[in-house]
Amino acid sequence: MNQAVRWKPSVTVAAVIEQDGRFLLVEEHTDAGLRLNQPAGHLDPDESLVDAVARETLEETAHSFVATGLLGCYMAQFQPPQGERVTYVRMAFIGELGPFDPRRKLDEGIVRTLWMTPEEIRASRDRHRSPLLLACVEDYLAGKRYPLDVLQTHPSVYGLEGA
Repeated sequence: MNQAVRWKPSVTVAAVIEQDGRFLLVEEHTDAGLRLNQPAGHLDPDESLVDAVARETLEETAHSFVATGLLGCYMAQFQPPQGERVTYVRMAFIGELGPFDPRRKLDEGIVRTLWMTPEEIRASRDRHRSPLLLACVEDYLAGKRYPLDVLQTHPSVYGLEGA
């Protein structure tokens, strides 16, 4: 690797939400057309991973979300038609979905939310925004779960340098 180039993977979070055998997904506009994904997005400055997944879920579904566990940490690369290859590190969470806020607009690009069975998700691979969507569903179905206390957020993330 060229030493002058700084490699910066993109840290993302995703909420894997299952109710009655169906998973909550979002359908969104992308450069590749309409795609399916879990409620997901990038980690922002000054927030923990748990805060980020709650924020992203609210923005993309108009539902609050409380993470109760870590499903896993995933990594994948994507090569857009134009531009450089991007590496994504996804922290996927399980948790409890709160009530829907009908007054809240969905994030730009999000067309709708939908509930899909694992079979429907497997059958729609060609519409997945990321190969990690199905990997997360399969791990959820396999019973993978980790306590949130495996994650540590140092106070410096919140600007509390001396804490």
